[in-house]
Amino acid sequence: MRRLSALAERFADRVVGDTEGIQVTGISLATADLRAGEVFVAIAGANRHGAEFARTAEDAGAVAVLTDAAGAALAAASDVRVPVLVVGDPRALLGAVSGWVYGTGRNDTDTDTDTEHDLGPMPLLLATTGTNGKTSVSHLLEGILQQVGAVTGLSSTAERHIDDQVVVSRLTTPEASEMHALLALMRERGVEAIAVEVSAQALSRHRVDGIVFDVAGFTNLSHDHLDDYADMREYFEAKAPLFQPERARRGVVSLDTAAGHEIAAGAGIPIVTVGTPAIAQDAAAAAAADWVVHIGAELPAYTEFTLSGPQGRTLTTRVPVIGPHKAANASLAIVMMLEVGYAWDDIVAALTRDGGIRAYLPGRTERVSGDTGPTVFVDFGHSPDAFEKTLAAVRRVTPGRVLMLFGADGDRDASKRLDMGRTAVLGSDILVITDHHPRFEDPASIRRTLIEGARAARPDAQIHEYSPPEAAIVAAVGLVGEGDAILWAGPGHQDYRDIRGVRTPYSARELARAALRAAGWAVPEARQH
Repeated sequence: MRRLSALAERFADRVVGDTEGIQVTGISLATADLRAGEVFVAIAGANRHGAEFARTAEDAGAVAVLTDAAGAALAAASDVRVPVLVVGDPRALLGAVSGWVYGTGRNDTDTDTDTEHDLGPMPLLLATTGTNGKTSVSHLLEGILQQVGAVTGLSSTAERHIDDQVVVSRLTTPEASEMHALLALMRERGVEAIAVEVSAQALSRHRVDGIVFDVAGFTNLSHDHLDDYADMREYFEAKAPLFQPERARRGVVSLDTAAGHEIAAGAGIPIVTVGTPAIAQDAAAAAAADWVVHIGAELPAYTEFTLSGPQGRTLTTRVPVIGPHKAANASLAIVMMLEVGYAWDDIVAALTRDGGIRAYLPGRTERVSGDTGPTVFVDFGHSPDAFEKTLAAVRRVTPGRVLMLFGADGDRDASKRLDMGRTAVLGSDILVITDHHPRFEDPASIRRTLIEGARAARPDAQIHEYSPPEAAIVAAVGLVGEGDAILWAGPGHQDYRDIRGVRTPYSARELARAALRAAGWAVPEARQH
């Protein structure tokens, strides 16, 4: 708990109203989430200013409003009675303010707090960024940390975990106020290490401001998110700041893409590198990394790999999903743990005892089929690079044909759609194109572009088009049989489809299981998580 007067003195350019005697318990950007005792941060949005809702926030129990000059004028016009703290850019300050209020700002030495009990030491913070693999690395970190006996927290695209409590995620990386509140709650509950997925947008939009991670990991960079960034250079430059002292203390960087070399060269913090020659753009450069990953047996249930590094250290173990790229993700996670102080011998002992890594990667090449019939994998991959790697992994564990089923996001990076179609058709024997999140776009138009990309690459390919996806998965199962495989890319863990702004309940995992049952194939029970 903090004094509002201290917050105002520390952050505000000017104050309207009396702040004395008021206690602050938290920070909120949304009136729907606001609790009594919190400061409402009103930010200018694309269409409306948050200060338009200042009275609603006050009625919900807000003790103050923090906003810009335009927001202060709007608050005054609506007769807001609580103090208004005026700053130049409330979004840019949100992380620092939140870290100060919740006591999670890693560089915060201010002891002006009325907290009634010691929250204990800050947990170790392990951040992962990159185009593909962020979620996998985060969940693998959580799994291995638990195997060595740590109490863990997780913030990923798929889920938030506080020890054994699961919370559904709304953004890849929460807004700064939510992020700091989450860290504070985890700290209060005795969490020792937290795996955090950090998107480029999180860095650009100040969502992890006020946090200095103990270690930051970099997976790769490939074509994606050009709806948010002007080009790949700007996209790269959004991620690079994570490897500077203001954001992290140490870094672990994969050299499997050219961007990894540039991240490592430009970092302002100590860097350790990891390379997987089998999948790297430059195999020789990957083989020269500090830690090198060699791929072993690839089976539908796991991928075996050997991680070798300095001082003759070698570990052979398994990751419970298919693909060399998942072994690369697991290796990155292991080295990140080493860099924050976990002992090599303890990691080796835990993974040897358990016969490999124990981790659940929701919707990441997740096998939803049984031991007979076609093997069906549901995956969150939605970029050409992700398609290429995952299709290759499915091909290596499939004796028969590979069917690819996918759609594309509406109102997102349209420049990758032709490449998505091309990559999908080149890596599969049968292609089924359907809808994903159309949002406010015409789904038929999205499908046409995907088909255009596929036809240009393989005019003679077997390509089918079905809408909606509920029909597409039934058709896909009917096109394959024993020994074949289906890769359904895009939906992964998500439990909805965005159709004209409405989140319609939907589960690719359950739809796939239902289609298999209807075709007469036995399927396992859905995993409880």
